Amino acid sequence: MSPTDPARGVLPLVVTIAVQALVSLAALAAPVMAPAAALSTGLPAGWVGIFVGVVYAAACVSTLVAGDLVSRFGPIRMSQVSLVLCGSGLFAAALATPAGLVLSAVLIGLGYGPVTPASSHILIRTTPPHRMSLTFSLKQTGVPLGGMLAGLMVPLLIHGLGWQGAAICLGGALLAMAAVTQTIRPMFDSDRDPSRPLAPSRALKPLMKVLATPALRDLGLCSFFFGAMQLCLTSFLVLYLTEARGLSLVTAGSILAVAQVAGVVGRLGWGWMADKVIVPRLLLGLLGVVMGAAGISLAMVGPGVPILGFALIAAIFGASAIGWNGVFLAEVARLAAPGEVGAATGASLFLTYGGVVVGPPLFASLVAQSHSYPLGFLAFGALLSAVGVFLMLTGPRRGGRQASAPS
Repeated sequence: MSPTDPARGVLPLVVTIAVQALVSLAALAAPVMAPAAALSTGLPAGWVGIFVGVVYAAACVSTLVAGDLVSRFGPIRMSQVSLVLCGSGLFAAALATPAGLVLSAVLIGLGYGPVTPASSHILIRTTPPHRMSLTFSLKQTGVPLGGMLAGLMVPLLIHGLGWQGAAICLGGALLAMAAVTQTIRPMFDSDRDPSRPLAPSRALKPLMKVLATPALRDLGLCSFFFGAMQLCLTSFLVLYLTEARGLSLVTAGSILAVAQVAGVVGRLGWGWMADKVIVPRLLLGLLGVVMGAAGISLAMVGPGVPILGFALIAAIFGASAIGWNGVFLAEVARLAAPGEVGAATGASLFLTYGGVVVGPPLFASLVAQSHSYPLGFLAFGALLSAVGVFLMLTGPRRGGRQASAPS
């Protein structure tokens, strides 16, 4: 059977979700491990902001060249490479040295970059146009699923095995998934082009094409800020709740899991709405305003707020700041030229990850200078509200292969 056979329609979605969830788990485990790791390494818990920045700096590099790599070697092979790199990064973290943590961040970042271009390459071949946003949103539930696993499983693994044992255990799971996906490689890598060139001079061409297409450029630049806000939420929520609000690590991890669950629900709901109800660009603008308002709300709550109050804000924050990606990626796939979905996705994510590189270190700097997590969430919340208003007021731009309209 071919990948486009209806009987095989669910398989690519299941595989891409599983790979995305495990790679996201590798990237999001560090913020949950940060308090425990700080005790054994002597580093301040705030090092996680730098760690996340290095992860996504490396992801910027690998996602920019992912289009050519996916076309040449196939999306499944590149997914396997991603899993092995991220698993190796977790093993490096278990060394519990500054050099090991730097190596860990680089390896995880290099592995994180190609995953979404690879999955988009698969899904654009297997998804009917009228289900594009929902299918891409379903695939992107792998990100909050990975975060949910990080929030729920990692504290328990740390309790039983220590944080280094937890890192080794998670790394082994990623290597196992890489081995499992070998069985389906002949089916989904059948369109690979071994003659596709891999010259350094080609690296910037997809980015130039995105920046030259107004609709893609708007989405990519706004995703810079969306990505920054998303990673600030997932990277600093646990630290904020434990250090500034005095909650236990398990309670704070559970609230992070609430945000991730809301992100899963949000991605499904927003994907359906973008296909059936509202123009994707307008929906993304609304989500920008909501995540901005949630960040401001988190900054303004007092120490007497009950746990349920934090969980409610986290749910709204997660549904918006974690839930936007599927609509964004489906819109990029719609607007990309035929045969260039992987390259356009990689170039757009280069801008997204750029925000992630800048966002967490800037947030950490604001907190360090002011000794106030609320100030960080307040500043980023105001900025995201402005970005959301821009998307809503400017309207769809011309350019791309298909208009951005509900089916």
